[in-house]
Amino acid sequence: MNQRMPAHQRRDSILEAAMKLFAEKGFHGVSIDEIARQVDVSPAILYRHFASKQQLYDTVLQNMSGRRESYVDTVVNSSTSFEDVLIGMTQVYIKSVTDNPDLLRIELQSLLDGSSATNEFFKNRWKSFTDYIEFSLNERMSHDIPNREITIMAAGLMFQGMLREALAQKFLQPHDRLEDLSMEELSQELVALFLRAVGMNKSHLSRKAVIKV
Repeated sequence: MNQRMPAHQRRDSILEAAMKLFAEKGFHGVSIDEIARQVDVSPAILYRHFASKQQLYDTVLQNMSGRRESYVDTVVNSSTSFEDVLIGMTQVYIKSVTDNPDLLRIELQSLLDGSSATNEFFKNRWKSFTDYIEFSLNERMSHDIPNREITIMAAGLMFQGMLREALAQKFLQPHDRLEDLSMEELSQELVALFLRAVGMNKSHLSRKAVIKV
């Protein structure tokens, strides 16, 4: 057994171990005994801090889903180009996953588990993307496009899906199919593909959109 820790340190160590295991295996793939072994305590000690595996899982998800990405510096310091701002925001998000791939793993596990924390992941980690894209496209797209509102909303989701899938390939697969792309190149390529997909070119990108972040 490890030497006795203060209660708050023990709780933090349990949460850290549980986060890594839940990120790797999901809620149903992890047992309390496995988490207890990881931190070298008995299940009884673990239950002093968390009444059930569900409570522990919910706490892990709440802690991780509550982490906000800050795009303020990117928006403020970028040029007037929609493309440059979107690349900058993408690089901020990519760096957060590079620093801690478990953020992406636990987000995907929450989707599979149908957790309410999924909404917090969207609000704190994706909503700035979709808001910025929807606002910018609304400023730039012709008003005579059929189903314009649906197209704009779908575009935001499309970029979210492109970025999430690229990061899943890079960090969650046994073989990195994108290993020849640096993070900077990856962000530029994703944005370029997205702009072509929505029919925007350089001449459409001169105005800067403003978003509350």
